Amino acid sequence: MKHKAIIISAPSGAGKTTIVKHLLSTIPQLEFSISACSRQKRNNETDGSDYYFISAEEFRQKIKQEEFVEWQEVYPGSYYGTLKSELERIWSKNKVPIFDVDVYGGLNLKKYFGEEALAVFVQPPSIDVLENRLRNRGSEDEDNLKKRLNKAKQELSAANFFDRIIVNDDISSASNQATAIISSFLPVSQGL
Repeated sequence: MKHKAIIISAPSGAGKTTIVKHLLSTIPQLEFSISACSRQKRNNETDGSDYYFISAEEFRQKIKQEEFVEWQEVYPGSYYGTLKSELERIWSKNKVPIFDVDVYGGLNLKKYFGEEALAVFVQPPSIDVLENRLRNRGSEDEDNLKKRLNKAKQELSAANFFDRIIVNDDISSASNQATAIISSFLPVSQGL
């Protein structure tokens, strides 16, 4: 396999999605890899753009048919994964997939791609800052917030398994740092 891939992982609220959007706007070789998930679509999300929204039953069927590069049950009955067909879609355009995935999904993708992938961990300055960011989103009730924070504490312990760590204490600086790291990893563009 000679296909490059970029993996951006972080606990929820650390800023990975903002950094991925910045990278997509500054590095033309990249194309967003759309994950599949079994959760309900939020009001501001679009099927086939933000995620491929499928039922848990359909997700389990695709697992049985080995249609995923990686997948996991993030919370009971809540599945996320990367479809093989999504990678083929991106590679057919001579683009490099960039993944915006949770920490364990990132580790699974790095294991799959090996040296052909650059795995970047976006770390919040502290767990308190992360909690404030999640609270300011206003999208979580107290129970879900506690679940996310507990999960984040576990995820932070996996940072050293990634190729690079970026501490996001300033989103502009973190985005620029990510651009420099990824640009040095990718081959020089050939007409892209």
